[in-house]
Amino acid sequence: MNNIRRIFVEKKKKRDIEASHLFNDVKENLGISSLLGVRILNRYDMDGISDEHYELAKNTIFSEPPVDSIYEESFECGSDEVMFGMEYLPGQYDQRADSAMQCIQIITCEDMPKINVAKIFVLKGDLSDSEIEEIKRYCVNPVDSRIASLEKPETLDMEISMPGDVKIYDGFIDKTDEEIVEMRQNLGLAMSDEDLIFCRDYFKNTEKRNPSITEIRVIDTYWSDHCRHTTFATNINNIDIEDGFYKKPLEDALNMYMEQRKVLYAGKNKSICLMDIAVMGMKALKANGTLDNLDESDEINACSIVVPVDIDGKEEDWLIMFKNETHNHPTVIEPFGGAATCLG
Repeated sequence: MNNIRRIFVEKKKKRDIEASHLFNDVKENLGISSLLGVRILNRYDMDGISDEHYELAKNTIFSEPPVDSIYEESFECGSDEVMFGMEYLPGQYDQRADSAMQCIQIITCEDMPKINVAKIFVLKGDLSDSEIEEIKRYCVNPVDSRIASLEKPETLDMEISMPGDVKIYDGFIDKTDEEIVEMRQNLGLAMSDEDLIFCRDYFKNTEKRNPSITEIRVIDTYWSDHCRHTTFATNINNIDIEDGFYKKPLEDALNMYMEQRKVLYAGKNKSICLMDIAVMGMKALKANGTLDNLDESDEINACSIVVPVDIDGKEEDWLIMFKNETHNHPTVIEPFGGAATCLG
C-alpha cells in the first residue's frame, strides 16, 4: 500500500508575489499576451511521518495559515488551465525539502522522514502548445532542474544507477580551431573559444593525451567567472570615459586611482583590473596608516573593519564586511548548489 502523503501549498491572493512576478515576466519578456493568470504551488510528497505529526506539521512547517492555502492530495484546476511541475535533478541539493525534513525531526525527535518537493505551475489562458513549451523553458533551468511527473510516486527512495565509463574526447587534441569552436558551442561551455583552444594545446603539448568529459567540465567550472573571477581579474589596457553628467567625477576617481598605483606599486609591473580598482581605497588607507581598525585574515578579496556597536546599552565590537563576491565555490559540483556559499 502506498503510504506517501501529498500536500500542495499555495499563497493566497495578494500574497502570491512569486506568481505575480512570473505572470508579468511571461507577459513582458516572452510577449505571450494570451496568458491570463499564473498560480504557483509547492508540492510536498512525504513518507515516514505519523498522522499526529503530519497534522502538527501541516500548518506550522509546511504552511502559514494566514497567508497560505493547503490542498491535500489534489487541487482543482480549471478547464482553461494547464499545469506542469518542476523539481531538482537527482542528487541536486533541495534546500526546501532538507529544511522540511530537519524541522519535522526537531518536533518529533524521531527518525527524519523522506520528503520530495516540486513546484507546480498553473497557467490560465488559451495557450498554444508552443507557448506552453516556451514558458516551461523559461521556468526550468536544465542545469539543475527538470520537468516533474504529476503522478504520485510509489516510493521516495532515490534510484541509483551505476555510472558508465567516463567519456574520453578522442581526437580532441587534433581538432582545428574551427572544430574546437563548434565543440564549445555544442557543449554549452562557459569558457570562451580561446580558453578551449588553450586547453587543447595544453593537453596536446603537455599531457600528450585526450581529456575526459569530466576534466573538461571541471576546467570549465573553475575557469568560469563564478570561481576564477574572470571579469574582475581581466587586464584593462584602455579606459575611455564617455561624455556625460558623470564624466568629471569618473575622471577624478580614475586619476586618483592612477596616482595611488604610482605610490603603492612603485617598481612593480601591476596590471589594471576591476579587482584592483575595487580594493585600491582600502590599500591606500592602510598604507598611510589611516585604516587602523582593519581586521585581517587569509581572505584576500575582502575587507573587514571593526566598529563599536551599541547593543541594548552595551558596546560590542562588530565586523563590517566589504567584498567583491561572485561566489567562490564550484557550484556545479559541490552538493549545496551554491546555497551555502556565504557560509563556506
